Amino acid sequence: MPGSTGNGAVTRSTLRQQIADALRDEVLAGRLQPGQEFTVKEIAEQYGVSATPVREALVDLSAQGLLDSVQHRGFRVHEYSVEDFRGMIEARDLVIEGMFHALITGQRASIRTDDPLVAATLAGVRRRGEEAQRAAAAGDLTVLIGYDLRYWRELAALFGNAYLGDFLHRLRVQTWVCAVQHLRRLSELRGELWTGHTALVDALGARDTDTARSIIAGYNAHSIALIERLASG
Repeated sequence: MPGSTGNGAVTRSTLRQQIADALRDEVLAGRLQPGQEFTVKEIAEQYGVSATPVREALVDLSAQGLLDSVQHRGFRVHEYSVEDFRGMIEARDLVIEGMFHALITGQRASIRTDDPLVAATLAGVRRRGEEAQRAAAAGDLTVLIGYDLRYWRELAALFGNAYLGDFLHRLRVQTWVCAVQHLRRLSELRGELWTGHTALVDALGARDTDTARSIIAGYNAHSIALIERLASG
C-alpha cells in the first residue's frame, strides 16, 4: 500500500539519521579512533538493524568528511592534519564574518534585543554558553562539545539564514572531530579549552561587532595554537 511504503521510508530515513548521529558521537567521544576501519555489516550488527540505513548513514558521514570509503573494505575514520584544522578555522571565520557583515549592514536585522522573542532566544543561547564554559573549565570535553554545538547552532539561527547556519554547523562538527583527535591525548583538559561563549553572545546582543570580532580572533588563535602544540608532541 502507498501509505505503508511512505511510512517505511520515513522510518528508514529516521533510522539513518539516528545511526549517523550515533556514529558521529562515537568519533567525537574518541571511541572510534582516526584510521579505524569497519564494515557496514559490523555496524549493522552492533546496532541490530538492517544494512541499508547503516550504509546510507555511512555515506552521509563520508560526504561530511568524517569518514573515508575504503574500496572493498568498508569505511575508515578520517584522519585530519593540522593544516586541515587551519583550513577549517579559516572557512569557519569567513562564515561568521559574513554573519557579522549582515548584522552591520542591516541585511539581517534579526538580533534586536528590544524584540521579546529575540531577547528570549539570546537568553537561551547564553545559558548554553554558560554550560559550555562550565564544561570547558572542568575539562569535560564530551559535555563541552554537546553544549558548544547547540550554542553555535542557536546563535547562527538568529542571523536568519538557514544555509549559513547549516554550513557553520558542519564546519564546527569537523573542527571538533579534528581537535578531538589531539585533545583526547591529554589526561587533564582544565585550563586548556576556550571559555568565551557568554562574552561573545553579550557582545552580539549589544550589536558590538568590533568586540565580537576580537573575541572570535582570540578564539581562533587559541584553538590553532593548542592543536599545533599537541600535534608537535
